[in-house]
Amino acid sequence: MNKTPLGKTGFLVSRLGFGAAPIGYLKTDQERAATILNLLLDTGINLIDTAAAYQGSEETIAKAIGHRRAEYVLVSKCGQKVPNTDGPDWSAKLITQTVDRSLRRLKTDALDVMLLHSCNLETLKNGEALGVLVTAREAGKIKFAGYSGDNEAAAYAAGLPDIAVIETSISIADQVNIDEVLPIARQHNIGILAKRPIANAAWKDLSDQPGLYAGYARTYTERFQKMKLNSADLGFPGDPATVWPEIALRFTLSQAGVTTAIIGTTNPNNAKANIAAAEKGPLSAEAVRKIREAFQRAQGNEKWEGQT
Repeated sequence: MNKTPLGKTGFLVSRLGFGAAPIGYLKTDQERAATILNLLLDTGINLIDTAAAYQGSEETIAKAIGHRRAEYVLVSKCGQKVPNTDGPDWSAKLITQTVDRSLRRLKTDALDVMLLHSCNLETLKNGEALGVLVTAREAGKIKFAGYSGDNEAAAYAAGLPDIAVIETSISIADQVNIDEVLPIARQHNIGILAKRPIANAAWKDLSDQPGLYAGYARTYTERFQKMKLNSADLGFPGDPATVWPEIALRFTLSQAGVTTAIIGTTNPNNAKANIAAAEKGPLSAEAVRKIREAFQRAQGNEKWEGQT
């Protein structure tokens, strides 16, 4: 898989990355996790995204691919209380403990990127939380600091000199950050990780959505229905259930400034399909225009904010 610069970090990363939330929240067994992680590394995907809050995901990653640590860019997130930490959320004490905890659990000397995990704008402006990551960077515990979140807070973070990477929601059903975050990120050479790039399969019936994603899926499904998109009109005449994952992923990767789309599947067949779709490149400009216009029409005067 082709590699592209992750903003100003100097890392070259694949257009797809792996998101480890299902490993933690869905309690994926070690063997299955190892299978998918090694498969992705073997196919050239070299960005692994996890978080202290994703329960056992950090330890699972270390066991599965710790011996291949030199082959991937490792991203984690922190800021809210997790087991074996104390102190208020976003405090220097808590974040310091969480960084050290992640290093132990991931069995690594340094994290390539540590993101503040969806703190609000007020917390960002206060500066204490980001300041702790700067201190960790200076100590060699992390290489770059960043922010995971959406809307006004993500736009503000994109302009901060100590922020190198932002993870934010960008999909066919979540487009506000295309207009509010990506332009600032491009201006400051920020690496962008797009989370939920296939909008939690918003074309599916909600009864088919696993519990972990039900909340996001409901919002995205309602938006998608209001958008009244027809896959054939976008140049994909096949079975909608088959073509929509490709359309959605390629739409996200079509947005100027998006470095990597984070996929969270633990199904090897789904992973291979995502890789094949990504390698086809961006959607046509006409298809992107139609999807963007459908979103604008459907939201009307109601601003559909990014789903943090």
